Amino acid sequence: MPMREGCKHFQSRTYDSGEVARFCVLDLAPDAPWKCPDDCPSYAPRLVDVGWSHGSLIEPKVERMPDVPDADAAELLDQAEDIVNAAGPEILAEVRTEDERKGRAGRHWWNRKR
Repeated sequence: MPMREGCKHFQSRTYDSGEVARFCVLDLAPDAPWKCPDDCPSYAPRLVDVGWSHGSLIEPKVERMPDVPDADAAELLDQAEDIVNAAGPEILAEVRTEDERKGRAGRHWWNRKR
């Protein structure tokens, strides 16, 4: 089964390069961006856009899943996730250093007090 774009847990992001990231926000689709598990226990239909007409800004269809055994695909995606997760602290440290240099330390939208 392909990614269920009608699931409320499905999200996608389109970057300036035109690349589209498709994923499950609950991280329950080990074969994302190609497919969701056939028997996903958390599938829930997205109700917000029922009856809407979608314009031309809909993301392009996802490319075909590579021909690799399921175990190899899951391992490859896990390795890619590990690389991204390992880079996170270094990137955050760089942003904080840059903020301190510019005198804006601690002034981010996610630190804003209400």
